[in-house]
Amino acid sequence: MNHEDGVFMKRFSLLIIGLMIFTVVIIFYALHLHDQLVPSENPIREEVKLARIQPAAGVYAGESGRTQVAEAAAAASAGQPAAYGGRLNAEEIYNGVCQACHTTGAASSPMISDPSAWTDRVSQGMDTLVAHAINGYNLMPAKGGMPSLTDEQVRITVEWMVEQIQ
Repeated sequence: MNHEDGVFMKRFSLLIIGLMIFTVVIIFYALHLHDQLVPSENPIREEVKLARIQPAAGVYAGESGRTQVAEAAAAASAGQPAAYGGRLNAEEIYNGVCQACHTTGAASSPMISDPSAWTDRVSQGMDTLVAHAINGYNLMPAKGGMPSLTDEQVRITVEWMVEQIQ
């Protein structure tokens, strides 16, 4: 190896060592800057955590429990607008909610076109029919699957249906 090669190797080695020192300095500077940062907390994360740890159900006992359940139900229903804008048009409600099952006989529901299927039901009385429509009966969901219907809307629709079959 000649003298020029030795000089090149010396300078190249110094350059590599310098770059390594520069890299180490940058790494320590980046760590210093990272330690200076204040982490920001995601506000949605806290809401999700609180929702996740909520109890699945409440325990209500005695008269105070009934009061709490009634207040919770009233608050839930007060926040929902009534279906069909609160209108009491029985035919409109029937066509929008009840018709799907009561014209086809889906889920063993009595068809409005078959009065004989209604004789046993009508003989139970209008209050029983309305209670079944409001609370659900057999495969029929409560309020025909539209919980935003008011009890009055369900009542007038059931009365209209009974009028149609007689």
